[in-house]
Amino acid sequence: MRKSLIGLAAAATLLSGVAQAQTATYNLDPTHTFVTFEIGHFGTTTNRGRFDKKEGSVQLDKAGKAGKVEVTIDTTSINTGTPGFDKHLQSAELFDAAKYPTIKFVSDKFIFNGDKVAEIVGNLTLLGKTQTVTLKANQFNCYMSPMVKREVCGGDFETTIDRTAFGMNYGIDWGFPKNVRLVIQAEGVKQ
Repeated sequence: MRKSLIGLAAAATLLSGVAQAQTATYNLDPTHTFVTFEIGHFGTTTNRGRFDKKEGSVQLDKAGKAGKVEVTIDTTSINTGTPGFDKHLQSAELFDAAKYPTIKFVSDKFIFNGDKVAEIVGNLTLLGKTQTVTLKANQFNCYMSPMVKREVCGGDFETTIDRTAFGMNYGIDWGFPKNVRLVIQAEGVKQ
């Protein structure tokens, strides 16, 4: 009886190690990860910009169809290609980069369609306020990188947020839209 219990305990330990071994950590590759935004400009054109500094990691269990992600975006790194516009976006009227130097996205809810990540539901913190958002994957894939000789996973994700839910109300009275489209190209390198 005692040998059976020891055998069961050993098997349980072995199986738990196998289950944990399926979760892999991927660090975001800054050269293949971009966070961009789009917002209408008086119903005529679309203003676009990106954040040049971001970091984070993803834990992915492809077999268990689960994951976790944590990404931090530096609001002082906003880049529209126009320095004056960048400075205005960083001002207290919009991103208030001096008071809120980062935007954060955290999630532990990955939704799969077959073997592919289809959506990631998580919390976006902007201007000190947190709202639940869903990032829809337009494509997702993992591959063996010939450059870094490691597995890379990533995809193109997007969502639309109501900026006023975070307290970003600048221009609403002039007719600027409250909805902002976020487009995220992300690739993570397996550690």
